[in-house]
Amino acid sequence: MDLNSEVKYLTGIGEKRARLLEKELEIRTVSDLLHFFPFRYVDRSKVYSISEICDTASYVQLRGVITSTKIVGEGKSARLVAYLHDSSGHIELVFFKGIKWMSGRLVTGKEYIVFGRVNAYGDKYNMVHPEVEPAGEAATQVTGASMMGVYPSTEKLKSANITNKVIGKLQHNLLSSLPSIPETLPREICRTAGLMPLDEALRQIHFPRSQNELKAARFRLKWEELFFLQLGILRQRNVRTKGSSGLVFSRVGEAFNWCYTHLKFELTGAQKKVIRQIRDDCRSGRQMNRLLQGDVGSGKTMVALLTALIAVDNGYQTCIMAPTEVLARQHFNSVSRMMEGSGVRVAILTGSSKTAERREALEGIVSEDPAKKIDILIGTHALIEDTVQFSRLGYVVIDEQHRFGVDQRARLRLKSATLPHILVMTATPIPRTLAMTLYGDLDVSVLDEMPPGRVPVKTVHLGENRREQLYAFMEKQIAAGRQVFIVYPLIQESETLDYKNLQEGYEHIIQRFPAPKYITAVVHGQQSNENKQYDMDLFASGRAHILVATSVIEVGVDVPNATVMVIESAERFGLSQLHQLRGRVGRGGGQSYCVLMSGYKLSKESRRRIEMMCATTDGFELAEEDLRMRGPGDMEGTRQSGMAIDLHIANLSTDGEILTSARHAALGLLEADPLLSKPENRPLREHLNALKQQFIDYSTIS
Repeated sequence: MDLNSEVKYLTGIGEKRARLLEKELEIRTVSDLLHFFPFRYVDRSKVYSISEICDTASYVQLRGVITSTKIVGEGKSARLVAYLHDSSGHIELVFFKGIKWMSGRLVTGKEYIVFGRVNAYGDKYNMVHPEVEPAGEAATQVTGASMMGVYPSTEKLKSANITNKVIGKLQHNLLSSLPSIPETLPREICRTAGLMPLDEALRQIHFPRSQNELKAARFRLKWEELFFLQLGILRQRNVRTKGSSGLVFSRVGEAFNWCYTHLKFELTGAQKKVIRQIRDDCRSGRQMNRLLQGDVGSGKTMVALLTALIAVDNGYQTCIMAPTEVLARQHFNSVSRMMEGSGVRVAILTGSSKTAERREALEGIVSEDPAKKIDILIGTHALIEDTVQFSRLGYVVIDEQHRFGVDQRARLRLKSATLPHILVMTATPIPRTLAMTLYGDLDVSVLDEMPPGRVPVKTVHLGENRREQLYAFMEKQIAAGRQVFIVYPLIQESETLDYKNLQEGYEHIIQRFPAPKYITAVVHGQQSNENKQYDMDLFASGRAHILVATSVIEVGVDVPNATVMVIESAERFGLSQLHQLRGRVGRGGGQSYCVLMSGYKLSKESRRRIEMMCATTDGFELAEEDLRMRGPGDMEGTRQSGMAIDLHIANLSTDGEILTSARHAALGLLEADPLLSKPENRPLREHLNALKQQFIDYSTIS
């Protein structure tokens, strides 16, 4: 039997079951079935006597003789009751389904092994629908395992009678028919990492003989999964860096120096370090693909501008793509203001650009006339339109890159005859294990230092009963010349409801804070870009005291005078989003505040998120906690949901040490053989190709 054989040819499966297994669990081949692992185990090593039963919520295993059976009731209310006796007492076994089939299986006077959950019924105990097997055929005796695996399942599988017991039997039949499972890792790697052989690991993961052997099997399989994931990412990086010659930016000239000497603040040590890294990349002769991670307010935009000016100094153009019109306009305004008088020409292009603005941008990026030529073009998705063509595009900056699809980013590559250098930026802190996986093909820079003078934002949690206290605080802040954000949740599935909540909130605010003493602006997704920009400008210029908005303002809105961020229904936001919203305040020199408003009934997870927000302002700490809380998947799921990577057993929220070990081994292997071309590494290359790991490639746009 070949590992690539279809499961329909296995004993006990057939065409119909095979179709269902593929549809529900993505199990198509023998290898897929082998790598479908239990998510927990039940200890079947102990057989209890009936008199030992005391916990009515636990699963127990009993051994006894069926002394009698009877059918109680009629029609739909009928049930089969069987009496199991051992030397210490008796217990009822109750079946509401499959009565005819089960009554034929239970033979009076025969000994059985019974496994199930104990229930108290009056002064007696019973088990409803327990697993029942003749004593000589019990799973633990047949497989030699002391623990029984519990596999992920679905309602459709259970309805088709593909139960946990059936899956266990299929795994046992399969492993019995395979004489041995070929090793996938070199012997030296297994020895160095202390790994159990693959054949033994796959047998022990399904039918463990002990906790120690299960632990060793899980370690081996997690390590291998993460090793091949990292090997694939790092080999891809080797291919890219070997095959892509990049533009050489050999000089730092007038534009960079002009901007640097006109800065009104000192760059942080982290900003200087990242600029040096980018400078080294851009003169190395290979194409740069670098991810810049930086917490909210750490100065990523300044790094992007200064490095864009290195491209300008070398005769190349830069484009900066932002995910929203609001953010693109903000970048344009701040960059234009900073470069005024430098001779560097900056333009903007968005979906709502007027004819004159559009013409200036499109003509300027192809012009050779110094008076018309555009050096830096800032925009939204409009930058990838076919009409946008650059004469000498050398540097691409993608802000909040996770908001753009791979195809959208790839279309930027077509704007240049040669490969431009790429800088992708995100203000969403990414846990280390996730960054090593999602962005493993990129060089990663981190801005882990905040500009001097930044005062940490104070975060508090208030219930509805303290709303008037909040409003009094807002009045004091506004009287002191400050401004206030009020944000409502925006969840796609209920946009109408969210819009209604925002409208009601807005009406409540303008009643409580009436004009002309207070001016309130409003921004949401159902406005036209023109109206949205008008209200945004009203607030940004200081003419409006309060901005009521949906989380459309999560990214990039910079109003240094705003000192209060009120987040309504804070329990409906994730940790990362709460942190992003909090980052909209605290951008000036004074003390700022984030107020998390919530209902009284909070889930355990929501309460934990809010507690974490009040406890720390460290985005990376929050990101790690978010990954721990949500995990890359859920217990009973068949795959780790919400993740770009298809992992069967490893967990990025808990297996950081294993990932680091596996990545180190992959790096060592590729240093000796970058393309896995040596004969001894051929099995690795073939296994890697066979795996065809499906993960979203965040790393390149080309």
